[in-house]
Amino acid sequence: MNQQLRNNWTIQEIESIYNSPLLELIYKAATLHRTFNDTAEVQVCTLLSIKTGGCSEDCAYCPQAARYTTGIDVQALMKKEEVLEYAQKAKDAGSTRFCMGAAWREVRDNRDFDRVLDMVKGVNKMGMEVCCTLGMLTEDQAKKLADAGLYAYNHNLDTSKEHYSEIISTRTYNDRLETLDNVRKAGVTVCCGGIIGLGETHEDRIKMLFTLATMPEHPESVPINALVPIKGTPLENNAKVDIWDMVRMIATARMLMPKTMVRLSAGRTDMSIAEQALCFMAGANSIFAGDKLLTTPNPSFDEDNSMFQLLGLKPRTAFKEEKQYLREAVEA
Repeated sequence: MNQQLRNNWTIQEIESIYNSPLLELIYKAATLHRTFNDTAEVQVCTLLSIKTGGCSEDCAYCPQAARYTTGIDVQALMKKEEVLEYAQKAKDAGSTRFCMGAAWREVRDNRDFDRVLDMVKGVNKMGMEVCCTLGMLTEDQAKKLADAGLYAYNHNLDTSKEHYSEIISTRTYNDRLETLDNVRKAGVTVCCGGIIGLGETHEDRIKMLFTLATMPEHPESVPINALVPIKGTPLENNAKVDIWDMVRMIATARMLMPKTMVRLSAGRTDMSIAEQALCFMAGANSIFAGDKLLTTPNPSFDEDNSMFQLLGLKPRTAFKEEKQYLREAVEA
């Protein structure tokens, strides 16, 4: 088994890993996970929608798109004090990363962006890794977020380049890649993954993983989401994602990107503890905690704490990589 970090994977190699017998794949991924990471550690992240609904995009899975009738109330940008109060509750419950999401197509240089920069500064001062997902970003905006203390930026590819136009027409795949490039140039860590259950083929899933695993630097975080079909969206009748598909995606992502945080993201409410345990064994080492993921239901902090105790898991500390780097520098 190749235990070196690689960015030169071929589609054929990824196909071979993805299509290998499932129990063999889980075993290999679990072994590699153990080599590169503390398998008892899971990063607990909390995601808050700081500006909800009314988005001009047409993402077929999203209840926040203005053109769909999904029962989502449009809400203006939250006040900084409310956001910091929520972040404190998340921290007290064990979260070490706090992500703020705004239903925007792109960031605009206006007062709302200035307010988000203030929120980033506030959460950063609390000693949490602060993440944002705000849509498309210019290099200058990414730099401003970095200066405010942003630790990570989430911008998912969603699916393969080939399937992308079936899901979204209001921006291109290259727009997404350009935002990720701007984030990287600003020195902010990249959080980028996708959603399965969008009507894509296994080949599309393999191609999305290929795009992620062959970036010049692997994303520090790769969320694997299972579609949560929402009434009123074009994908409301899509079938529930099979747990084995989630496990296969997580294990393959772990094999391709051994040091990356692989996030077991949307869709956990439909999973039993046994199913989630399989995902952790296959290489997932991060979850989103809290009652909601933007607007979709999510297990509560208490449920997750019980699961952690049962499985012998512990929350990963904030800024672990940086602390480790500093420790090694002092000892050298």
